[in-house]
Amino acid sequence: MTRSISLAESKPHYEILDGLRGVAAVLVVLFHVFEIHSGGDHTKQIINHGYLAVDFFFLLSGYVIGYAYDDRWGRMTLKDFFKRRVIRLQPMIIVGSLIGALLFYFQDSPDLGWGGISEVPIWKMLLVMVIGFTLIPVGKGLDIRGWNEMHPLNGPAWSLFFEYIANILYALVFRHLSKVVLAILVVVAAGFTIQYALTNPNGDIIGGWTIDDPTQLRIGFTRLAFPFLAGLLLARIGKLRYTKNAFLTASILLVILLAMPRLNSDILWVNGLYECFCLIIMFPLIVWLGAGGKVHGKKASLLCKFLGDISYPIYITHYPIIYIYMAWVTNNGYTLEESWPYGLLAAAVCIVVAYSTMKLYDLPVREWLRKRFLK
Repeated sequence: MTRSISLAESKPHYEILDGLRGVAAVLVVLFHVFEIHSGGDHTKQIINHGYLAVDFFFLLSGYVIGYAYDDRWGRMTLKDFFKRRVIRLQPMIIVGSLIGALLFYFQDSPDLGWGGISEVPIWKMLLVMVIGFTLIPVGKGLDIRGWNEMHPLNGPAWSLFFEYIANILYALVFRHLSKVVLAILVVVAAGFTIQYALTNPNGDIIGGWTIDDPTQLRIGFTRLAFPFLAGLLLARIGKLRYTKNAFLTASILLVILLAMPRLNSDILWVNGLYECFCLIIMFPLIVWLGAGGKVHGKKASLLCKFLGDISYPIYITHYPIIYIYMAWVTNNGYTLEESWPYGLLAAAVCIVVAYSTMKLYDLPVREWLRKRFLK
């Protein structure tokens, strides 16, 4: 029998990467808070490129998976790998769908196209919730919110769908590839990213959350391919360099890149070029800085740990709460100036819910699952 392998075994833990993942997750929450006030006009979105945090997560995922698993396959089977990934990801996916269902009937907003309790029967909502537990995408027949999302109760779960695909491809294909072949794939994926970004009529790389539209599926796979493969390659190259104040430097860079206003709305490809610059140049640089840096001091270490701990829980649980804020703002016609304190309150509630579900549910459940299934 293959013995259980600890991910911490003989390897240092990247505290700064944990912290950066948390910074990106908080920026996603704020992006969604401000999103409703933009009225669909990207030039009015305060954290304009916040959606690129998803691509940053894919890059981090590729790096961490390569770092954690590449040299363990002699002692670990495919079954072991998949069990570990399911134990890590699935418990919070279930919670995200459950919270989405519990809050669905508080999100009624005709102006947003959400029928809520007045139009959606409970049995249908419960069916979508149970399907959401499995992360299987739903089509238009079960699109109970009307936003054409593959996970209507918890929109951001779409990226976890692609995360699972990346994990499967890593275990079956990518782990066998040499650095040279992987580098070629990274270049090809970068080419697809650039081609789409510069030709997309919207001038951005946002999208990927619906299963019904082939174009959206293409966006999802395009957004997944380069960052995940680049993360794997970066982990295998492994030539890190210590940088003083790496966490602060990398965090500031990440905030600036994601908060950058939309570039030249009249010439759309300019904004697409900027997003390629973020994805292909700056995000790998930020991960490289973070991986090579060190955390000094107890407070800095605790901050990185806290941000890392809540990063996944806040990402997968925050949107049902933001849905309520969106409906409240829209139903009452509030401006950002009138409602920003409540927007910050919604963000704070997201953090509290994430931390609580992590402590009270995710950590105990994962510990039980590890003892039960990783022997």
